[in-house]
Amino acid sequence: MKTQSKLLALFIGLAGISLLPSCNTLEDRDLYELRFYRFETDVQESRLDHYLEDAYLPALHRAGVTNVGVFKLREDGNEIENALLLLIPFRTLDKFVELSGELQKDKLYQEAGRDYIDSPHNDPPYGRIESILLRAFAQTPHLSAPGLDSPRSERVYELRSYQGATELLYERKVEMFNSGESALFEKLDFNPVFFGEVISSSFMPHLMYMTTFADTVAQKERWDAFRIHPDWQEMKEIDRYKNTVSDITKYLLYPTPYSDY
Repeated sequence: MKTQSKLLALFIGLAGISLLPSCNTLEDRDLYELRFYRFETDVQESRLDHYLEDAYLPALHRAGVTNVGVFKLREDGNEIENALLLLIPFRTLDKFVELSGELQKDKLYQEAGRDYIDSPHNDPPYGRIESILLRAFAQTPHLSAPGLDSPRSERVYELRSYQGATELLYERKVEMFNSGESALFEKLDFNPVFFGEVISSSFMPHLMYMTTFADTVAQKERWDAFRIHPDWQEMKEIDRYKNTVSDITKYLLYPTPYSDY
């Protein structure tokens, strides 16, 4: 497994992932896997819920992987439909690579997840799975589970993806977050879960981050405060940070009853 980790790390390096001089090493920052399960029927959604709640999350916890988020799409403001999102944090690259082998040896997982694992070709539990691998920003190196106490169905978990027109412009947007933008989100009580540089996805380059709110009212109030805050007004006028975002994709989510937060 160590060899696999080295090969994956080499691939990441060859893929052109450049590091800013101020960034910590990969081992000092969390890795995140964002997994989109696309389903086509209510039956598939139910099977996914059963698998994740009764088999997969308990197995992750036994393997030492905690603070796993499971989210569904809110009815308003989403560009996609029929998807369930899983956020899995890893402290090391080795843990990410070795997890599948650990699950194969977990008899409790194999038994509890049998309906999902042994699904026949003509009755799959999902349509497709999209997996995105990220590493935490240098200034926010670890996931932070929010302490919201509002009903889960009312909460708004906002996941955003910012694309850059070029690698250089993308890196400058990451720099902008590390130089003050992420700190402003903290200051204004956006309850951020993570900020991450995307290492591998179907379209590059881009970054992603997740903020959380008690409800839609709190979400609007926080964004209104952000847009007029003098720190943001100053940052966005810096020439170095202009035109660093070419496209924004937004997902509005809420946590399932069995999500860790």
